[in-house]
Amino acid sequence: MSNKVIFIIVDALNFAASKRMGYMMHLAENKKAFFCKVKAELPTLSRPLYEVLLTGTPCYENNITNNLIVRRSTEESIFDLAKKNGLKTAAAAYYWISELYNSSPFNYVKDREQKDETKNIQYGKFYFEDTYPDSHLFLDAEVLRNEHDPDFLLIHPMGVDYAGHKFGGNSKEYYESALRIDFILGMFIPTWEKLGYKIIVTADHGMHDLGLHGGIDDSERQVPLWIIGSKSNTENFRDHLPQLQVAPIVCKLLGIEPSEKMEKCIL
Repeated sequence: MSNKVIFIIVDALNFAASKRMGYMMHLAENKKAFFCKVKAELPTLSRPLYEVLLTGTPCYENNITNNLIVRRSTEESIFDLAKKNGLKTAAAAYYWISELYNSSPFNYVKDREQKDETKNIQYGKFYFEDTYPDSHLFLDAEVLRNEHDPDFLLIHPMGVDYAGHKFGGNSKEYYESALRIDFILGMFIPTWEKLGYKIIVTADHGMHDLGLHGGIDDSERQVPLWIIGSKSNTENFRDHLPQLQVAPIVCKLLGIEPSEKMEKCIL
């Protein structure tokens, strides 16, 4: 049985926008995917919540307190754990991911493309413009998957966040960007499933109607989570999931032990 995982963090996808994602909700409706609401940690900002999702530690502990903290993570991440267990890692993601788990500050020439088995993210394609098309980003990820066959692949598109900041979290443009992600996922997920991948789709934070995030409103804090291809004990779980649970869930799907700081997995 394969323990390979594709972990997709759709930046700024709030729970309301998930209702516009017909393919993903089709999977949930037909019990082909586990679906629930996640309550994001605070502050609802990107860099702190990348750290939450990938290390399972809260902000007060990891001290990635805002988007201006530019340094390597000092916590044990899923990338660390996977590498330690002899698994191959890859990421197609925004450059802040590279800064947290490979090297900081980001070197635009040396760090854009990564092929280094000594690093936590061994194979990577990192972008640095918020306008980088999600369609290109998913193709970057598929190139990494085809060329390097990673056990853990992170995919991190930014288009929903960009639309939300520009037009607001209750705008036509914001919901259209979520629908585009749904179209892209509908193209790739059937193939990934046939190849035996387990797939997790979630978000770091949501988006306020005013085009902001960082606070405690439901639009900023409530995000979706789908798990595809897992036989985990999810049928009895119907409440919202704490975001600190995501990292131990990923570890469980990878078949590796979580870090000592991660919560015990409840799924």
